[in-house]
Amino acid sequence: MSEQTATGGAPAQDSIPAGLLKLAGAIMLGSIVMQLDATMVNVAFNTLLHEFHSTLPKIQWIGTGYMLAMALTIPATGWAVARFGSRRVWIASIGLFLFGSMLCGIAWSADSLIAFRVVQGLGAGTIIPLAQMILAQAAGPRYLGRVMAAIGIPAILGPVLGPVLGGVIVDQLSWRWIFFVNLPICLAAIAVSRRVVPDTPRAPGTNRLDLTGLVLLSPGLAVLVYGLSEAAGKGSFTDPVVLGTLAGGAALVVGFVVHAVLTRAEPLIDLALFRSRSFSMSSLVVLLSGMPMFAATVLVPLYYQQVRGDSPLVAGLLLAPQGIGMGIALVVAGGLSDRMAPRPIVMSGLVLAGLSGAMLLGLAPHTSTLFISSALVLGGAGLGCVLVPVTTAALRGLDGPAVPRATTAIRIFQQLGGSLGLAVLIVVLQQQLTVRGGAGLAGIAASYAGTFWWVVALSAVAVVPALFLPRTAPAAQGAPREEVTV
Repeated sequence: MSEQTATGGAPAQDSIPAGLLKLAGAIMLGSIVMQLDATMVNVAFNTLLHEFHSTLPKIQWIGTGYMLAMALTIPATGWAVARFGSRRVWIASIGLFLFGSMLCGIAWSADSLIAFRVVQGLGAGTIIPLAQMILAQAAGPRYLGRVMAAIGIPAILGPVLGPVLGGVIVDQLSWRWIFFVNLPICLAAIAVSRRVVPDTPRAPGTNRLDLTGLVLLSPGLAVLVYGLSEAAGKGSFTDPVVLGTLAGGAALVVGFVVHAVLTRAEPLIDLALFRSRSFSMSSLVVLLSGMPMFAATVLVPLYYQQVRGDSPLVAGLLLAPQGIGMGIALVVAGGLSDRMAPRPIVMSGLVLAGLSGAMLLGLAPHTSTLFISSALVLGGAGLGCVLVPVTTAALRGLDGPAVPRATTAIRIFQQLGGSLGLAVLIVVLQQQLTVRGGAGLAGIAASYAGTFWWVVALSAVAVVPALFLPRTAPAAQGAPREEVTV
């Protein structure tokens, strides 16, 4: 593998072509329905608990089954695109998500809803890596940063609008409409995608699926995600079930790595990608930024509800400043990523994320809402400055055939980083509540404040791989695409 690094100055930007903007719009339409659905369903858990006369552990499988199904399908995304073409796989993924949503809307029991959520998750798992690879291949190095920023828009709107829309739908209509509302959006996304999403040529020599790799990596990823979910549910990483599950998942993933090194056929994920320092360090930053990414989204709404007594709807609305900060940063970082080296942008983002966590170390029952909102704006801006540059740094310079498998690998790191970050946050919070929760509202608030120490620490740790990101600006826009031959 050889990697060429641009050494020229930052080029002047030109406007994004209209066709590329239409493509980005179609991709966002398909992506946002998945992001909204994930957060809307969480609002309905209490309603579903009573509707089906079920238990909380079973109802939680509505989310867990969906998450595990997503983990199962992610590893095969790169192969599927190489075998069938990006447009076919993209439309099939949205179609499967649509079918699963329809089934969920007519579910008659908790068991049937869990099963149908698995169907929905099988379609959802490939949507984000597909969105990244379609836009990366269409944009090329000239527009990569600005176009990849579009992927972050659904991630902003999901946590902000999802709980609000979910609450309104459950209160005014029925929980079933949380799923039925997906149908017209999916149909519109399919109709638009048929016209604007390019159908990439099928790569030669990729017809054969790495079945051994799939059998090792897909269950391995799913078992790891499940183990992390169990750690969060049990509030401990030392529980025997948690340890056994995590060990089993890790063994399967290690088995895949050994297989990928030894096999003569093309593996599901080409480990040669990690010879690129830019790709490997970007992947590590993605993994480590999972906790800072989920911290405010999970902890702040819980703080508002448990300490301030706010409703879930109000708590969701009070999370909006994070979305505002991230939205502004995505636009700015997307433009800068096409002109500047990724290292200073990512470093700035991690500093902002750490500063946001540090501001929330003093949370108390009567901490100013304006102060918390300011911290959320900084945190959102920090994440926006991390997400786009690390993705573009990982993909910039890869030749066309390598992009599908690279985006699949990045998505795996995102999934693991998010699951690990969420599990650590919940475990730490529960331990803090055990120690301080008996001291009333002040103790509960202090428990949330203490958890943010981990956000500061993980932001600092993520700085280490960020130091090894490229420090030179992308190639001049007129220059040919820099290539990494795998």
